[in-house]
Amino acid sequence: MNDPFSSLKTLLDTPFDTIIDVRAPLEFAEDHIPGAINLPVLNDLERAEVGTIYKQQSPFLARKLGAAMVARNAATHIEGPLADKNGGWQPLVYCWRGGQRSNSFASILKQIGWRVEVLEGGYKTWRRLVVEALYDHALPYRIILLDGNTGTAKTDILQRVASKGGQVLDLEGLAHHRGSIFGTMGTQPSQKGFETALAAALARLDPNRPVLVEAESSRIGARNLPSMLWAAMCDAPRIEVSASLPARAGYLAEAYADLVADCDLMDQRLDQLVSLQGHERIDAWRALAQAGAFVDLAEALMAYHYDPRYEKSRARYGHEVLEKIDLLDMSESAREMAAERIIARLDTL
Repeated sequence: MNDPFSSLKTLLDTPFDTIIDVRAPLEFAEDHIPGAINLPVLNDLERAEVGTIYKQQSPFLARKLGAAMVARNAATHIEGPLADKNGGWQPLVYCWRGGQRSNSFASILKQIGWRVEVLEGGYKTWRRLVVEALYDHALPYRIILLDGNTGTAKTDILQRVASKGGQVLDLEGLAHHRGSIFGTMGTQPSQKGFETALAAALARLDPNRPVLVEAESSRIGARNLPSMLWAAMCDAPRIEVSASLPARAGYLAEAYADLVADCDLMDQRLDQLVSLQGHERIDAWRALAQAGAFVDLAEALMAYHYDPRYEKSRARYGHEVLEKIDLLDMSESAREMAAERIIARLDTL
């Protein structure tokens, strides 16, 4: 295009029918513009081969081989995923920096008659906008922390607030991780992929309304929170939820049913705590798991591992507490009541 997009929001709200990432699959898997589809003009092996020839033999030979590969791959895409596109279809195409790969593919599509454009600067334009949004400026949002010890259903309550129209930022959902060694939710995105998802989520928020965010550490699984967001979270006022240890243990055993059902995975997770809790305690916890005493195990984990660490990490956050909510028996009605109270409190801010 003649001018790069000036903001994340303008790029996310692009009027094009399809955004096409023509980079190799490994590049696409690491990170890509949200909603883009991957139609590589060079696959991973072809890209490596062309790059080797370019460096070791001749740029001319590399371009000639690359052109033949691009033409063959373009034909496959046109006859396959693009076969049903009508004459009015308008795609936006990008590669790494808006260079040969995207322009080569775009020129073929233009010859067909489609109104195709190339994103100037390619993926690097998108990445620059993400970095600017997350690292270069203070975030223009009023962050409110949802705080509480392990087992207080913070994620569940966050989702209930969202369903009632509250503005939330689900960091664990974006990171594909529940924030502890027991919290894996499949494969996490790359750091760049996490930042893309986070920046896109932030771009869709209304800066005039408060944003509820679950209290987290600066690292969720293997992914780091950007410094500006972490700083905003540390300074943010809090809404605290609490419940008794037995109530939390019962809820936690149910919420982590997927982990409870996998004895080998549970054993692996407990092994990771040996350096912090010692062999004797971990052996006792392992015995509880093997006996199926998961409520007792959850209670022990919170009492001796998670609660002390939460209290220590809580010292990093701002001291202003907007609301304190007792979740009582942790029942669904109690969680629903908590969400309603939070919505009411957010409406006053």
